[in-house]
Amino acid sequence: KNQINKNLEKNQFRAVFLNEVELDNFYFGFSNKCLWPLFHYFIEIHKFDINQWESYKQVNQKFADEVLKVVEEGDKVWIHDYQLLLCPQIIKDINPDVTVGFFLHIPFPSFEIFRIFAKREELLTGMLGSDLIGFHTYDYERHFLSSVKRILNLEVNFNIILYQGREIVVNTFPMGIDFKKFEDAAKSNLRISPGSSDLKRQINTHKLTNEGKLILSIDRLDYTKGVLNRLLAFERFLDTNPEYHDKIRLVMLAVPSRSKVSQYKILKRQTDEVVGRINGKFASVNWTPVWYYYRSMPFENLIDLYVSSDVAMITPLRDGMNLVAKEYLSTRINNDGVLILSELAGASKELPQAILVNPFDIEQLSKSIKTALEMPLKEQKQRNLILRNRIKRYDIKKWSSNFVNTLDEISNKESSSKVKLVTTSISSRILESYQKSKKRLLLLDYDGTLVGFNDNPDNVIPSKALLKLLNNLSNHDGTDVVIMSGRPYSFLEKYFSNLNLILVAEHGLYFKEIASEWQEKKGLSREWIEHLLPVLNTFTDNTPGTFIEHKTNSLSWHYRKADPELGIKRSVELKTVLKSLLPNNLTLMDGNKVLELIPSNINKGVSALDLINQKKYDFCLAAGDDITDESMFMSLNSKSFKIKIGKKKTAAKFYMRNFTQFLDFLESITQIDIKSLESIKDLDVSKK
Repeated sequence: KNQINKNLEKNQFRAVFLNEVELDNFYFGFSNKCLWPLFHYFIEIHKFDINQWESYKQVNQKFADEVLKVVEEGDKVWIHDYQLLLCPQIIKDINPDVTVGFFLHIPFPSFEIFRIFAKREELLTGMLGSDLIGFHTYDYERHFLSSVKRILNLEVNFNIILYQGREIVVNTFPMGIDFKKFEDAAKSNLRISPGSSDLKRQINTHKLTNEGKLILSIDRLDYTKGVLNRLLAFERFLDTNPEYHDKIRLVMLAVPSRSKVSQYKILKRQTDEVVGRINGKFASVNWTPVWYYYRSMPFENLIDLYVSSDVAMITPLRDGMNLVAKEYLSTRINNDGVLILSELAGASKELPQAILVNPFDIEQLSKSIKTALEMPLKEQKQRNLILRNRIKRYDIKKWSSNFVNTLDEISNKESSSKVKLVTTSISSRILESYQKSKKRLLLLDYDGTLVGFNDNPDNVIPSKALLKLLNNLSNHDGTDVVIMSGRPYSFLEKYFSNLNLILVAEHGLYFKEIASEWQEKKGLSREWIEHLLPVLNTFTDNTPGTFIEHKTNSLSWHYRKADPELGIKRSVELKTVLKSLLPNNLTLMDGNKVLELIPSNINKGVSALDLINQKKYDFCLAAGDDITDESMFMSLNSKSFKIKIGKKKTAAKFYMRNFTQFLDFLESITQIDIKSLESIKDLDVSKK
């Protein structure tokens, strides 16, 4: 191992060593018996094994550990494919200042397929450690975003996922090939020379006999590639078109793959049987319909096949991209030849001028062979001119540079953002200002700021640790701690009345000083509720998973538990209806998966100003996660420390990634001895 590592490190490589057990469980087991079939829609084949899953996690940790040994702050990491889906989050957890990109080289299945997977939340969370996630096609991107919304219930704006205070960009990067390499090889392969291969001589003999034509099929022998359907379609073609007997051959190159996996052994046996049947049924003394090669071939022989074949039949049942189709086109230097391509291959999105087929429709596949063989040369050239220009322009270099450049843009955007992440130096500055001040005000939102979210708001109650933290803060001499929430006053009274806290409920409608009674701010009469409640009831009835929260002088329509897309659609419709019915003294607030109707003169900004005007504070910190907190941020002067929980558009100057990081920051405040000026610069909360 040491010698291997030394040799690799000379070229800036690092090895990750796997033993036989890990290889069996991680690669042949979980990756190729569970993830591969599921992501390719072969539900009946996929098999989840908990021991293999544990091995998958351990090997992902191994890869991440090797990265973390060498990666530094500001570096970029690009992770590839389904074997390492957990790596991004492992790396991000340890080093959040590294920019992580991830690219999936296989399809991402629809939500209805992906939801079958036993550890779906963990797999998605692993991928979301990335800052950029790339797929071959928009379909895969769309399926992934749908699963993120429906399984993790995260907010998605177009192609940006908001997660743990980060913006994760999801985009499409269709992979290309080294076009020039294949084109140059084809140019040098135009004529038979004395040194030509036996394969090329054999092909040429066939083509000179009766103007024979070749149909090419190249694949790994994998059940996703549609090899059996292709053979059945060729058999059907020979049955229905006897005039092509002796004039056509199917050259089938099946590259051995994952031969230890049982499904591949079965496929090999089935393929051998069907090839034998077709050749036994149609062969003559001088003609074998199917030339079948079960082996890999050197590059030169592949070029022989590409250049010599009149038709390429690439019809996988499901494929992430399929670069063979592009390789075939790149060798057609005279713009002749016909590509038959499965519409279920990712490449079909880029190559619509090919003959696109449904790989499950044997009859259509058979007819496509006849269409391809009889296509006029002029039409072949018209199609291929467009196809070849596309793959020449968007080659492998273009693909990789597009991804890396996008990753760079994301990294630069993070560092240049007007809203700054609370780093070690910023937190130290805030703590130092807190320590030196005499009269301090902490304005703290509740949901999303001090606690996480839950489908049922009633289940989000403060923990003993949170209550202890707030008590310690409020016991600092000269510090006023305010819980400023949209919750009903009954909730705040139940959980916080025994602490030395100022409580503000329903965005400012109710106010409670320390050791005092609740006071209600004069607002609207409650007559408006009778007029608007039926509207909310109608939308609730028509949108499963939504519910109405009744407060003293406000109503909240929650759609967190609804289907994400339906919930957003209904919320837009409801906002449109309500805005046409609102009286002038009523405001509609669009919060985090909730619409709230509250009196216009009631908001957190007004409440914050009322508090500030009561005393002369020389330190003020406000923290919130929602749009309802924006009025609070806007009402405070520029000297105040305004912190948004989560990276979103905001009037705040700073942000923290999530509420747990903010709680760590508050904990560091409790450790300050406000009677001394000891150094606090070693207090690091930004990376917790």
